[in-house]
Amino acid sequence: MQRNILFFFLAIALNVLPSCSSQKDTFTNRLYHNTTAKFNAYYYAKEKILELENEIENEYQEDFSQVLPIFYTIDSATIESKEELLKEAREMASKAVDWHKISKWVDPSYYLIGKVDYYRGQYEEAQNTFKFLNVNSEQDDVRHIALIQLLRSFIDHRQFEDASFVIDFLSKEENIIDENKQYLYKTLAYYYEARGEMDLMAPSLFKSLEYTTDNSEASRINFILAQLYQKAGLDAFAYEYYQKSVSGSPNYERIFFAQLYSQQVAELERSKDLERVRDYYDDLYKDNKNIDFRDVILFEKGRFEKKQGNLDEAIRLYSLATKEITENDRQKGYIYEALSDLFLNDKEDFLKTKYYLDSALTKFKETDKNYGILAARKIIFDQYALNYELITTNDSLIQLSQLSPEAQEKFIDDFLAQEEERLIREAEMTKEKKTQGVFENLLAFGGSGAGSGATFYWDNTVAIQKGALEFTQMWGNRPLTDNWRSSDRGFQEAANSEGNNSMDEKTIPEDESTSASIIKNLPDKATLLSQIPNAPEIRKEMLVEMEEAYFNLGKLLYFDLKQPEKSIEYLEALIEKYPETLKKPEAYYTLFLATKDLNENAEKYALLLNQEFPDSQFTKSINNPEKVSGSQANLASGENYKIAYGYFQERRYEEAKNIVRQTLNEYPLTKNTDRLLLLDIMITGQLEPLDTYKTRLRTYLQQTKEEELLDFAEKLLSAVSEGEGNAPVLNTEDTDEKVATSDISVDFPEDPNIQSPYKENLNQTHIFILPMNTDLAEKASGLTAALESFHNSNFSNERLRTGTISLGRDTTILIISPFSNSEKSLAYKETFLNSFNNDSLTEEIKNSSFVISIENFQQLNKRKDIEEYRSFYKKAY
Repeated sequence: MQRNILFFFLAIALNVLPSCSSQKDTFTNRLYHNTTAKFNAYYYAKEKILELENEIENEYQEDFSQVLPIFYTIDSATIESKEELLKEAREMASKAVDWHKISKWVDPSYYLIGKVDYYRGQYEEAQNTFKFLNVNSEQDDVRHIALIQLLRSFIDHRQFEDASFVIDFLSKEENIIDENKQYLYKTLAYYYEARGEMDLMAPSLFKSLEYTTDNSEASRINFILAQLYQKAGLDAFAYEYYQKSVSGSPNYERIFFAQLYSQQVAELERSKDLERVRDYYDDLYKDNKNIDFRDVILFEKGRFEKKQGNLDEAIRLYSLATKEITENDRQKGYIYEALSDLFLNDKEDFLKTKYYLDSALTKFKETDKNYGILAARKIIFDQYALNYELITTNDSLIQLSQLSPEAQEKFIDDFLAQEEERLIREAEMTKEKKTQGVFENLLAFGGSGAGSGATFYWDNTVAIQKGALEFTQMWGNRPLTDNWRSSDRGFQEAANSEGNNSMDEKTIPEDESTSASIIKNLPDKATLLSQIPNAPEIRKEMLVEMEEAYFNLGKLLYFDLKQPEKSIEYLEALIEKYPETLKKPEAYYTLFLATKDLNENAEKYALLLNQEFPDSQFTKSINNPEKVSGSQANLASGENYKIAYGYFQERRYEEAKNIVRQTLNEYPLTKNTDRLLLLDIMITGQLEPLDTYKTRLRTYLQQTKEEELLDFAEKLLSAVSEGEGNAPVLNTEDTDEKVATSDISVDFPEDPNIQSPYKENLNQTHIFILPMNTDLAEKASGLTAALESFHNSNFSNERLRTGTISLGRDTTILIISPFSNSEKSLAYKETFLNSFNNDSLTEEIKNSSFVISIENFQQLNKRKDIEEYRSFYKKAY
């Protein structure tokens, strides 16, 4: 009987299934399409999206030094690598829609299509899909999840008004299932995170926790809550949630940081028992489970020692932290950054600051929050190192050149011997520290301090030692390597290993091998001798280089590094060693400013300027301190320059000379001074003897740094040095327009033959620049805090950093970075102009802002000519 019934239903199925249509709405049809859509197309599409989301989570490297983001950051590289996966997911979801139109899985499949577009970065298509589902779907659960995903997309793009509307709409919806509630409250926390309203994140995260069923997700939310409480100074609550975050089977990295931070907020920061705190860090370091985090432990201990004022110990610990092997490059970057800050602010060792900055930048990505600020700071220290090392190297070599040939050879021999001895000694020390066997480190640290009674193997020191001895007896004292069992190793590797374990007549003793390797890497004697400048002309070139370096260091230390005492040392050395230097007027001027800042005898240098260089622009500036300066002076001098150059072209030389001289007297030091001086020299060529003209040109070439002006002046000098009787009369066609124009207020067409020092790098990392008068920058209290608040409200996910550097004595630039490309930096600028308001900033100052690539910023910082860059900026952006 049962067999007959089975055949009956089978026959019905065979007759019905071929006739199943995606349009025909019958019970059998719906059953077929619901089952097929759910367990085939929809299922596979959903699984592929889950696979992508797991990949995003796995690829993301958490930065535990910052509050963790609500959602994992989506890396475009991950999306690109999974494009085929997304393509398959979209195809499968589309099949569920096209082939099973009467099933109840059509709308959920539309949602998956929207998610695929969202992850692909096709935001408009994704948003349209989610809006479509909200309007047309009859399934509330699908409508709700589509609206939540639409809300997340609005937040991504800082469309906060649209996001607020969706939040308001969802707040009125009923019967939202728990799974959607969890995602809704988490997205709401993301909304407050994006707006910088950190105090409102916690309530949303609490509600999200109520509906979270995934233990790992709950652990991460608890960790974020703990970080928020720690940031707010609520240590007791922070401790509680760090402890909660340990449950839920999180990865060990999160467990480690939860335990580290929970101890800090609980007692370490307030403990008066300093040795107890140090022992805590030492125990963490010895724990075998923390091998991957030893750099963090040493770093945190170093920060603790720095707070106690033990700077040398902090440096030692930071340095040890940099040597720990780890895959977390960003953490290494933080350590190198801390070292550079310490040597800059506490030790005032600018050379080490530069090299630690170099190391930090190699560990950060260009998109990391602090990359732009560090890159901008590095430019200054690069210049310091270049000039400092030039002085020390040239000075040493010149001193060697004063010795006899025999003494030079003896010096080189002694140097090579000492260097060889030092390197061998270091190699021996390294060899002693090197691991001799697989378990040496474990034996040395003795586990985590647990005794033989510990049940977990890695906590039981006796068990570890026993295992190490048994291993050595069976396998020998092998180094750490893959495939250490002989049977698992390749033929060539095994042969090499056997060769290494035996000694025959051809084998070189290890000591001899090490010594030979070191000697091979040492420079040879002839090379070192060849670097000594025995020829007088080479020494002369070196002295000229040193003269420039002393001058550059003096200016850089005063204007960029705000070190007037050190600036005075280098500039006074310049004047003492090079009494005939053409840079003496500007050196006197900078010394005047530096001594004035230190409340010392500034009048001494004012007197020297008036006695030795009464007609210098620097003398005029000191003698007329009330003269207009800054942007107003730049604008006025630029307009006068335009008029004077017009007279020059018309050969009305006396009128041109009068305007130039009057402008130089009224506005001694502006952005246009070098152009005005060159024009004055060109007028001299028409009114005064040729020798006067040539002398002034040669002096100008020694004192001017603008490359375009230098090139043009060299052409002028070359023209009269080739036997021509008079200075050439230049017309518009002959003249470099960049020389002939004010770079402040006049826009002449540029000569197509002149190549701009700036390059178009729209896809390179950019920074936002706000230039302002130095006095205003110093008085603008609260500006940085206001900007931080502005960033929290509008760009919290961008991890923006704010800093300032000097661009000359009168100009300070505020830097905001990083932006991954020009488009994002320009979007920031637009938001800044429209939404940021501060009493210290006028609209004129705000409108003077611009964006610049990292590469171009190096040129700007070197040339210190903002208006020159603006002319490029207008065309490129």
